[in-house]
Amino acid sequence: MPVPKQRSSKARGRKRRTHYKVSAPTVGVCPECQEPKLPHAACPECGAYKDRNVKPPVEIEE
Repeated sequence: MPVPKQRSSKARGRKRRTHYKVSAPTVGVCPECQEPKLPHAACPECGAYKDRNVKPPVEIEE
């Protein structure tokens, strides 16, 4: 198996990785309360998931 003759520098390795970027997460809209939410997850505002309430809504104390 081939082995590098010389060690590659940090700059060379980092130049190669410049295109490895993190993409922004996909955000959908809750069909119940129209708030933004992650797909395939319960809504953090109203607790709805697939047309049913799976957790009680979070109460904000003021």
